[in-house]
Amino acid sequence: MNQKKYVFLAYLFACISCKTIAQQPAPIQLSDTKATAETVNLFQNLNKLKEKGFMFGHQDDLAYGVNWKYEAGRSDVKDVTGDYPAIYGWDLGGLEKNQEKNLDGVPFNKMKQYIKEIYDRGGVITISWHQDNPLTGKDAWDTTPKSLASVLPRGNKHDKFNAWLDKSAKFFLSLKGSDGKLIPILYRPYHELTGTWFWWCQNNGTPEEFKTLWKYTVDYLKKKGVHNLIYVYNTSDFKTKEDFLKHYPGNDYADILSFDTYQYEDPSKSKSFEQNVNRQFSIIDEVAKENNKLIAFAETGYEQIPYNKWWTETLMNAIGKYKISFVVAWRNHGYNEYMNPPKMHYYVPYKGHPNENDFIDFYNLKPTLFQSDVTKENLYKK
Repeated sequence: MNQKKYVFLAYLFACISCKTIAQQPAPIQLSDTKATAETVNLFQNLNKLKEKGFMFGHQDDLAYGVNWKYEAGRSDVKDVTGDYPAIYGWDLGGLEKNQEKNLDGVPFNKMKQYIKEIYDRGGVITISWHQDNPLTGKDAWDTTPKSLASVLPRGNKHDKFNAWLDKSAKFFLSLKGSDGKLIPILYRPYHELTGTWFWWCQNNGTPEEFKTLWKYTVDYLKKKGVHNLIYVYNTSDFKTKEDFLKHYPGNDYADILSFDTYQYEDPSKSKSFEQNVNRQFSIIDEVAKENNKLIAFAETGYEQIPYNKWWTETLMNAIGKYKISFVVAWRNHGYNEYMNPPKMHYYVPYKGHPNENDFIDFYNLKPTLFQSDVTKENLYKK
């Protein structure tokens, strides 16, 4: 082989190799260096999965839906599409008070059964915690001043708060699959922190106090032997990159960057939801690329979905070009007599809903991933 031909082939091989490498997502590392093998595998596989599409999720999906509760194997999503969601949301509110049921009425023993079932079939679990205000004993929405500071080291409710963290550690360590392994959880503590409605929100403490709260929580759970968590940093609205990062605890304490935004205005009259979500994704996508993190849409929805193209047009346009890990729609409570005024409260179509066909079309889109899609991926294995 003459030298010119050899050089050309070497150059060609190098180009092909570079292209192959360029097509692969950059390797990412969990903030918990002692994370279980299954947790590491899930995180790495989620990084790869975002190249195919995003997981669709639903809060409390297996526990209840519109006009039903605790029917084995049932799901409003499955009733409409024939498939379960890929990711399922749950909440620990009430655990701190040793209640049998969480704040949405889901028994914790049933929640554990559902989480095991989800893991066994290859689905993904995300958990939030609407924990009560430790200073006042009122609910999570009580924003009495100094509530956040009260739980920090040297705060007058610090010991009480540690006891609550002990309960969460015990819960996380009790989650095991049929294989006997600890079940990995996408944990989203202190969610919507840039809002003003929870005791941990930005109006109730300084950025440094919030960072201390977050870091203390993560370090405490690790100290208790909890290594099956992927930490999801979650905000509500934010205007700039600096705004999003103002309370950020650092790359050693977070794995996924996310926000919550809901639709309130009629999509046929206003594109503000699409524009706002797209703007927020443009910001956190830049942050994620700079810091080697994943991004997600942790909560969203349009109550009662009174627009016939909300899924295939409004939501898809809002996500746009961004490679997100997942989107979770809020729960299907059904008729809620405690709301003012009482009304039907749900965010995913049920069987017979007037706009269920748009959700079916959404299900059939290539980028939307449901249970059958992620089961094939063996997310908990290398």
